[in-house]
Amino acid sequence: MQIRTDDLSAPEVQSLIAEHLREMHETSPPESVHALGVEGLRTAGVTFWTAWDQGELLGCGALAGHESGEAEIKAMRTAVVARGRGVATAMLEHLITEARARGIRRLSLETGTEDHFAPARRLYARHGFAECPPFGDYTEDPHSVFMTLNLGAG
Repeated sequence: MQIRTDDLSAPEVQSLIAEHLREMHETSPPESVHALGVEGLRTAGVTFWTAWDQGELLGCGALAGHESGEAEIKAMRTAVVARGRGVATAMLEHLITEARARGIRRLSLETGTEDHFAPARRLYARHGFAECPPFGDYTEDPHSVFMTLNLGAG
């Protein structure tokens, strides 16, 4: 598996982001969907990566910078055909390594409370993320779980 920085121009990458947004809207109320589309992931302060294996897109993830040495994980997604192959673990480990290399002190994320999101919550917990109050511009939401990982001094 190769993880590389991506500009979101490939059709298969755009399709994966569209699938991600569609699924978020199918599983959460509209006001509780915080996923970014292609244009949102192309904004300044966001770095986007994709995972590939022999030309097959396996998944993606992004870091969105926040002020004060904090960053947020966005767009974590494994392609349906690649589920169960360790893609999410590899991407999450890559994002944590990148955050540390950038001097990020705290890495946070928002995910859903529905059973659909239970595997994601378990993945994050296995990597040391703990539930926390809303961060950044987020507010309390019964459909959101906020998690954070303290990376130490940056």
